[in-house]
Amino acid sequence: MFDTILVPLDGSQLADCVLPHVVAIARPFDAEITLLRILEKNHTGTSAQLFDLLNWQINKTKSALYLDKIQARLQKSNVRIRTEVLEGLIAEGIAEYAQNQGMKLIILSSHGRHGLTQWGISSITQKIVLSAQTSLLIVRAHQYVGHSDELTEAPAYRHILVPLDGSQRAENVLPTVTQLANFHKSQIHLVQVVQTPEMARQMPPVREDIELSNRVVERNREEAERYLEQLKSRSYLEGITVQTHLIASDNAAVALHQLAEQEQIDLVALSAHGYSGNHQWPYGSMVNNFISYGKTSLLIVQDLPSRQEPTSPELLSSERAER
Repeated sequence: MFDTILVPLDGSQLADCVLPHVVAIARPFDAEITLLRILEKNHTGTSAQLFDLLNWQINKTKSALYLDKIQARLQKSNVRIRTEVLEGLIAEGIAEYAQNQGMKLIILSSHGRHGLTQWGISSITQKIVLSAQTSLLIVRAHQYVGHSDELTEAPAYRHILVPLDGSQRAENVLPTVTQLANFHKSQIHLVQVVQTPEMARQMPPVREDIELSNRVVERNREEAERYLEQLKSRSYLEGITVQTHLIASDNAAVALHQLAEQEQIDLVALSAHGYSGNHQWPYGSMVNNFISYGKTSLLIVQDLPSRQEPTSPELLSSERAER
């Protein structure tokens, strides 16, 4: 499952908010962690190359010391860690490194050294999310602003929310969630939203339209009830506290966000695609909504096979400092 985890860091306190989650995720899967620091290329003229090389060496040394310090801190939690300092374009380099090294999970902070913004994730994080071909954990940096003391211990995933749509594809997240819940003694919240079907909007709905809509909702509710009960009784969930939620709503995303707040959810876990997901895009619409608007940590389990692409001639290399 998640036997290799990539953790990109940029030296900022906001980026460091992922560290407790790194331990919380790595221990259940006995994963090897790679702490990665990418120093962005400095496009200078020929006259500045000597200074650029000296500056690179200084920054490389500082970055290596920074990662070594974090490595020593995390090793106290009995996790396996290695470090890497590279040069390149940050977002592209992280995605490329993850693919070339066969990483199973990338743990990202929603924001980094450029600070918090009004958007759910920073532009760098967004680029990584859209280009990465592996599972992701996005940690919301705003939750840790002014609470740096909370970085001293791993978070307790007391409540994990798992939205489902009745498809096997959406259930792809369950083995991961089960392993996490067993380790952290979590309560899993399985939820399915039955949406009110769209009707003709050219005129107000007549009685026949309302009755038809109600019949469809009731039919889907009955199927969803049976599905959730069957799911709850599956053997791999034995011994785990499971609560099911069946919600009828005009807007599934709004209903799920409200439930997450109501149940004080610590982690939302989603398969990258549901029954309507298209392989042309890395994520389905519900996942995209939670990436942009979610307020709690988000685990996305990618169900698409990684694309094998030729190695780039500009492959990142730690040896570039030796040029």
